[in-house]
Amino acid sequence: MTIPDSPAPGTARGGAAIPSIAVVDDEAATREMVGDYLKLHGFSVVLCDGGRSLREHLAGHSPDLIVLDLNMPEEDGLSIVRDLKARTAIPIIMLTATASAIDRVVGLELGADDYLPKPCELRELVARVRSVLRRVQTPTAAPAPVPMSGRRIRFGTKWLELDALRLSDDAGLEQALTRSEFDLLKAFADNPRRALSRERLLDLADARDPDAFDRAIDVRINRIRKKVEPDPGNPRYIRTVRGLGYIFRPEGD
Repeated sequence: MTIPDSPAPGTARGGAAIPSIAVVDDEAATREMVGDYLKLHGFSVVLCDGGRSLREHLAGHSPDLIVLDLNMPEEDGLSIVRDLKARTAIPIIMLTATASAIDRVVGLELGADDYLPKPCELRELVARVRSVLRRVQTPTAAPAPVPMSGRRIRFGTKWLELDALRLSDDAGLEQALTRSEFDLLKAFADNPRRALSRERLLDLADARDPDAFDRAIDVRINRIRKKVEPDPGNPRYIRTVRGLGYIFRPEGD
């Protein structure tokens, strides 16, 4: 059941739009506590008690962000993340009492934008919500010149096709690529020849919690290298910067 909790998104004083948040949790007390705190900080909130009620809400509305509990009896949060990210671009912050690093990494790989353990510090949740909203609403800086053809950017043995959201070889054959991998490649393309920390990559690729997800970045970089490097064991294009992170070298030097 979708539970109306505040007015539909409108315009705040000064003309700024009021961000709308869907809070999805099967525990009524937690759901209402999170919703009340978000309302106190200026957000429009709708409360949903599971995946079904969330989808009913999404049929007629498009919230700016979803706060999603992963551990629900009707449908687990990871399944909801997978389904939503295949159909929408709405950012998602995961909440879960499970301390498993696997859930965190899987959620990130499926496209979740941030993660907080339960019980969470509500002030931190508000800060994360604002941070994610800033990232998705802030235009990316114009990229420096890199080898390109139209909207294609050269990455080693492959082309990153920005409009088609895909990776392909010189013959046009598509290489399987997850959305999170595409976002990382685009972050590199927007910042060629610039050393990027893991934290910065998390920001640029809209996949956040630097402490929790450093290892997930490394896993994704290894997967990407296998797809674009002539010799993944000795990468030339996506290079490791010891003690910092990674750098994209378009020329492979």
